[in-house]
Amino acid sequence: MSMLWGNTIGLSWMWGLGLFFSVQFTIQFGLVGLLCFAVPNALGLFLFGKITDRIAQKGEGGESLAKFYDKWSKPFRLPLFLYQIAALSLTLFAIIRYLWQPLGFEYNFIYLPLGVLVVLAAAFLFGEEFSIKRIKWSHSVMLMLALVAMLILVVVEKPALFAAGRAPLGEATSIGSLWGWIVPICVGLLVGPWMDLQHWQRAIEIRREGLSITKSYAFGSALFFGLLLFHGFFANWAMMAGAAEYVRTGWLDFQYGHQVMTEYFYAQLADKPIVFGAYATFICVCILTTLDSGYIALRWFFSTYFAGSNNMLLTLIPSKLLTSPIPSFIIATLIAAVALLCRLELEYFMIFYATFFVAYSTLGMLRTLRGKTGEDIPQVKMFCVGAISVVIFAFGYLREVPFFMACGSLVPLGYIIWLFLKSQTEGEAEEQLVTTQATTAAAAAQPVIEAIAKTQGLPEGAELALTGIAGPDGSVGYFEGNTFVHSFLSTYADTNSVGNIYFAMYAMWVGKTRELFFRKVLPEFDLETTEYYILTRSFEHKFVREAKEFEKIRIELSIGEYNRKFVELNHKVLDGTNKVLGKGKQSLMFVASEDYSLMDIPGQLMTAFIEYVDKPNPEVEVPS
Repeated sequence: MSMLWGNTIGLSWMWGLGLFFSVQFTIQFGLVGLLCFAVPNALGLFLFGKITDRIAQKGEGGESLAKFYDKWSKPFRLPLFLYQIAALSLTLFAIIRYLWQPLGFEYNFIYLPLGVLVVLAAAFLFGEEFSIKRIKWSHSVMLMLALVAMLILVVVEKPALFAAGRAPLGEATSIGSLWGWIVPICVGLLVGPWMDLQHWQRAIEIRREGLSITKSYAFGSALFFGLLLFHGFFANWAMMAGAAEYVRTGWLDFQYGHQVMTEYFYAQLADKPIVFGAYATFICVCILTTLDSGYIALRWFFSTYFAGSNNMLLTLIPSKLLTSPIPSFIIATLIAAVALLCRLELEYFMIFYATFFVAYSTLGMLRTLRGKTGEDIPQVKMFCVGAISVVIFAFGYLREVPFFMACGSLVPLGYIIWLFLKSQTEGEAEEQLVTTQATTAAAAAQPVIEAIAKTQGLPEGAELALTGIAGPDGSVGYFEGNTFVHSFLSTYADTNSVGNIYFAMYAMWVGKTRELFFRKVLPEFDLETTEYYILTRSFEHKFVREAKEFEKIRIELSIGEYNRKFVELNHKVLDGTNKVLGKGKQSLMFVASEDYSLMDIPGQLMTAFIEYVDKPNPEVEVPS
């Protein structure tokens, strides 16, 4: 099953950038250039799978990665959406610019819209028919078609795939030397998958199925690497076989050859129709498996986002329209159309992946490595840094200055590193400031506290702290025998309109005491990794008399009856003279964190509180 997931991972990454830019890079810089493009591209894909697998294994259950993504993705929702729109626009642009237009059909104003409609309709159909759970099966069939097409090309053309030498364009290129591209390619492609919704959705689904994300992405990156090499090697052979005549001259007299294989095979259509058909099939498979993946990923993204939104304006829009990816595809088509009218090339799209999205992708990867989620990101600053990096790269590309091309990709990377170091420094400074302020406030308030303490009568060896009365060991909340005690002073915030303590505050005090009790007996409890949750089954409280402001309050909590499923906690609320203000009890139950199913008292909890039980229940087994 991991291999099936690897199929769809590799195919979904063969979008316009990898598919046609590999041709341009090969004929521009030869086979060395092809490897410089393919290696970081495949490595970035594998690293995404490896790191997300590690994150998934830190949690328990099949939903561990989904829970992490829900929190991690909140500040990245806009760049995640923009990244997907750019990828769809680029892919639609590429198939029209480098597969359709080179065919030279007359009346393109009629045939071109119809061709685009067919491509979009096919993507929508496959996206609706195959969900993320079933996409691995449809893509397996697609891969078989692609492999058959590749086999036909090799058998019929008999290319010297491993022929040495560089294509003619590579010898006379005017775009700049290879090293000006290496930095942008390595930076952009190594972190590229982190803003791709398709891969997050796949990794989450693989985890749900209990499979290895690492193995799936290892196979997927290897397949993707093989497809890139095949296309690049074939392009290199085609250039030396005569396809160089189809190289075009674009803006500023730059030479482009993304479409040379299409035109070369199309020129032989009369003699070898099967060759052109095989190549067109290979291209269409790669394009279609990207577009249907984008459709499914956007539908998942919108369903997840809008399902949890409380925006009143969104309630006015039909839910099916909100969660439909079709409007996004229309936007992507319009962007592609504008680019076609402006006679742009793939490089002008590629700029954004080598510059603008680098900051977001790098920050997302660093936060994943650190396990940090939910923190806001400086959107305005990152947008400005991204815009500056785009301009720097564009200047270097248009003026043929490799140094500026490299700097365009390093600027956002450097900003994220500086932002990371800055957050570390500010965090330490803030922690020190809080500690200093707390110490100063405690020193200033101590005379008042001591005066109140004398009138309230503290237990021997205890002291009054700002957060409550501390026990002999200095902690807020302590044990007296088997009874857990939490003492504090009531304040104005606890009172009602007539100056007495508001009735609901007693229950809140008992709840806080319960939290401190569990913190005392379960210091290692972690809400992120716990296998169980503690829920309140019932709560009872009998009011005896009222308390007033600045009165010492003492909460006593003890463990009562319990069985395999439920635990009873008894509580008393006392004043400074140990007169009862109220008393009651509560029943606790325990559920699994994964699916909220009722479970027995966790062994960790039994071990923690059994020593504070007056009469242990012999029918309940205590773990050794």
